[in-house]
Amino acid sequence: MFVERSIGRLVNCPNLVEREEMPDIVDVIVTLGGDGTIIAVARLIADRQVPVLGINFGSLGYLAEFTMNEIFDALESVLTGQYVMNSRMMLDATTIRQGEPISRATVLNDAVVNKSALARIIQIDCWIDEQFVTSFRADGLIVSTPTGSTAYNLSAGGPILHPSSEAIVISPICPHTLSMRPLVVPDDAIIELILRAEHEEVMLTLDGQSGHRLYNGDRIRIEKSQNTFRLITPPNRNYYQVLRDKLRWGTGTTEK
Repeated sequence: MFVERSIGRLVNCPNLVEREEMPDIVDVIVTLGGDGTIIAVARLIADRQVPVLGINFGSLGYLAEFTMNEIFDALESVLTGQYVMNSRMMLDATTIRQGEPISRATVLNDAVVNKSALARIIQIDCWIDEQFVTSFRADGLIVSTPTGSTAYNLSAGGPILHPSSEAIVISPICPHTLSMRPLVVPDDAIIELILRAEHEEVMLTLDGQSGHRLYNGDRIRIEKSQNTFRLITPPNRNYYQVLRDKLRWGTGTTEK
């Protein structure tokens, strides 16, 4: 459905297409909802570099930064080419079982290895660039992009990264010992996680929206994707303003 501002009416599109075909025939995708809607669209777009403009129906989002009051101005800026485009890093997560890859997915926020509600603490061996790092004993492990650093990673006590940072965050969920701390590594690092949980129910969750069960000995290979997510952002709003609004930080003095 296309919104025509000049006369304030709606023009129905005569041709309907399947959801999966949409990224091949459009120049820009407008999402109406919140950050979860944008994450779902990121998975839909896959390797097609279609810009996304997010209109937030609720409060200001980390990704869906435009409010309902800004929708027409945002559309006009896109049509006239006067907009700011951010390219967000994504991760490829491949599950390998008995030496064979069984699934591969691209995520915008994070890939999470986590136990079920009734499972005990699990062990996850972590290797980076073929060098052993440690065995995490925890409820799970989050591997996050800078975009995803304000999602599950933040709730688990991980650091906030600026979206343009060239880094990946590895954060344990409720670790068994306090010495297990979040780890920030370069974005070109190749992370391999090996599950050591013979009798526990464990899942690999992708962007909090899809996933599959893992079994003892499964290996998850996570690395920077060749694909990026192109997000249209307001020219008059910066990332630190978004953090202040979402996290309700004190404003203090706004002039230097």
